[in-house]
Amino acid sequence: MTSGTVTTAGGATVEVQLPLKVARRRIERVGFAYFAQRRQFLAPGGVERSDSDEKLEGVGEEVDVSYLKSLDPKEWKDQDHYAILGLGKLRYEASEDDIRRAYRRMVLLHHPDKRKAKGEEVIQDDDYFTCITKAYEILGTSKPRRSFDSVDPEFDDSLPSQNDIDSDYFGVFNKFFKLNGRWSEKPHVPAFGQVDAKRDEVERFYNFWYDFKSWREFSYLDEEDKEKGQDRDERRWIEKENRAARIKRKKEEMSRIRALVDLAYNNDKRIQRFKQEEKDRKAAAKRAKMDAAQAQKAEADRAVREAALAKEKAEKAEQKRIEQIRIEREQQKKLLKKERKTLRDKVKDCKYYAKNDKDQLKHMEGTEKICETFNLTELQALNKAMETKGRESFVAALQTADQKIAAELEEINQTQAKKLASAAPKGVKEVKKGELWSNENVQLLIKAVNLFPAGTAQRWDVIATFINQHSPGNTVLVNARDVLNKAKALQNTDHSKSSLKTQANDAAFASFEKSKKDVQTCNDITLGEETPAQASKENVKQNGVDHKVNNQPAKQNGTTPTPAAAAATPPAATAAPAPATNGTSGGGGASKTWTKEEQALLEQAIKTYPTTTPDRWDRIASCIPNRSKKDCLRRVKELVELVNSKKEAQAAVK
Repeated sequence: MTSGTVTTAGGATVEVQLPLKVARRRIERVGFAYFAQRRQFLAPGGVERSDSDEKLEGVGEEVDVSYLKSLDPKEWKDQDHYAILGLGKLRYEASEDDIRRAYRRMVLLHHPDKRKAKGEEVIQDDDYFTCITKAYEILGTSKPRRSFDSVDPEFDDSLPSQNDIDSDYFGVFNKFFKLNGRWSEKPHVPAFGQVDAKRDEVERFYNFWYDFKSWREFSYLDEEDKEKGQDRDERRWIEKENRAARIKRKKEEMSRIRALVDLAYNNDKRIQRFKQEEKDRKAAAKRAKMDAAQAQKAEADRAVREAALAKEKAEKAEQKRIEQIRIEREQQKKLLKKERKTLRDKVKDCKYYAKNDKDQLKHMEGTEKICETFNLTELQALNKAMETKGRESFVAALQTADQKIAAELEEINQTQAKKLASAAPKGVKEVKKGELWSNENVQLLIKAVNLFPAGTAQRWDVIATFINQHSPGNTVLVNARDVLNKAKALQNTDHSKSSLKTQANDAAFASFEKSKKDVQTCNDITLGEETPAQASKENVKQNGVDHKVNNQPAKQNGTTPTPAAAAATPPAATAAPAPATNGTSGGGGASKTWTKEEQALLEQAIKTYPTTTPDRWDRIASCIPNRSKKDCLRRVKELVELVNSKKEAQAAVK
């Protein structure tokens, strides 16, 4: 120590002792004192203690040496590794640091070298320290430790009994779910809760456990180690057997968890309470709905009753008003009748204000006109005026009545003219009769009369529409009246009064001769055949028509029926159109008309041979004597066109 002086804040000087300056020097530790002191810090067996060794004193629990000596290193799979390391209480909750410190503690206490130093006999091949080393190998590595934790011998895989559940339901299941929650792959396992738990908490708990994902696996219980296989095939077989055993145990584990959850759910008073509350809520909602429906029905009934009462009241008021109007009309009629009688009597008394018999007759008729055209007010004014002016008032009244009648007639004529103008089709212009009924239109009229026999609905309108549709150019349109007048003119047998008949016959014969020549020159041209399916279909539709066709007037010797004969044909004879109007049926002018028997044979053959029959039309033609395949096809085509034309005309009228 050295002395020195120090000046304080007040200016006083104080003497103080200051330490000497120390230099750092390296000294070798030797001597008996050093070794004597060092022996106090040596662990049993002569191993020097460290600071970390002192911390190991409080880790784990003391393990009975007799228990350790009873362990067989060959039976390591059946041993409790946590108990061997002194972690029997912590078990799966022990951290990696706890396991490492416990192992170091066991090494310090039970290492063979330390026990030999104490004079204990150690058998190297069968020493229990091997079990300590194996326990640390398993618990010190995450994957083997998880395998061992999955089959922890201290874990209770059983389910609670019904007596335990009845005695302490929430305590028992809180314990069991807490134990099994360690296997969850998801963190934060929800608690089972108590009797006062909320509904969403309970539902979240059961949703979690019914969808429980467990990490528990059973590879620790594999009967064979695949690494012991002699070759690849044997190792694969061992792995296959181990995998099958693991899957089976996993299924059993999940079944056990599901059984535990079902047991808790079925005995949960909270679930029963929630179901009862839900049932009561639905019942209340149903009652409220029924009450609302009843109230709505009652309101609707009340509204109906009120509407009925209001309607009844309105009907009574309307009846009363109508009755009042009727009474007023009756009174008006009576007054009108009275005034008319007064007028007639006055005029009669004055001899109708006539100068001669002609005027008297005229004034008598005029009196009735006045009675019919004048209303009550006018009649009253007229009767009053006749008291003073007499003839002058009567004559003026006659003129007024004539003017009213003329005005009414003019109004009626104008109304009818407007109706006719609105009903007339657009673009139609007046034409002369000679332009209206050309040779083509006359031929169409004859064809339409045969096509639409007597008895057809709106026959003349249909015929007019048919002519307008098929007339070349469609520039001149005919109506039903024109068609009827022309038909009556054609029916006239007096040739001196109807020159059109002769012209029509001449034009028809010329057209027939021309078409006959065209057919003869084009005899080799085959008409487009319809498919058998279409022909059969149309023939079925025409079954009711074909029988009428055979009753039509036959074309004799290649001549076309005259317009007079066609228009004058009775309904029975005009039930169906002629086979052809241009002489092309049957392959030219030399073909003969289809008879009723041939038509029946054609229909039967079409039904007999369906569309799928090979060479169908050849077989059909063979069933009809004196008819070829081309004749049959043309006949069917004619009938199809005939029916289609009739349908188009009828559809246009509708």
